[in-house]
Amino acid sequence: MTPVHRDLLREFQEFAVTAATAKSVMERIAQRLHEKMTAYNWVGFYLADPTDPGVLLVGPYVGSFVPHGRIPLNSGLCGATASSGQVVVVQDVTKDPRYLAGSSLVKSEIVVPIFVKQKLAAELDIESYFLNTFTKLEQEFVEACANVIGNYLGKQ
Repeated sequence: MTPVHRDLLREFQEFAVTAATAKSVMERIAQRLHEKMTAYNWVGFYLADPTDPGVLLVGPYVGSFVPHGRIPLNSGLCGATASSGQVVVVQDVTKDPRYLAGSSLVKSEIVVPIFVKQKLAAELDIESYFLNTFTKLEQEFVEACANVIGNYLGKQ
């Protein structure tokens, strides 16, 4: 990890220790990633809908476009992540038919599932206006950020 990655991750971990709500932790992560990581043009969370297990609902996010409010699990990269339980990284969204466009500016995307007690609780979704943003190093960092939320939710 880079020094910026390490500093942000430490900030998130420390904030999560005393944070009042999971929402506040997600808001902090989305805001700070958007501010500090220049290629992270849209950062947000999708939450498992407690009333409909086939849908993800938009949670806290920061970015220049309004996301889809509800995503069926059989739709888009977020749906693919939820259905497979695996991280999805797409370096060029124009080449992936699963991509559900939120903005024509988006070129690459990463979606990381967040599990609590082996059940999908949320996803961390980051979109970039640049191709090939999510290298292995970036993926490891985003996964570590998602783990902060998973750990927080697991304590509730």
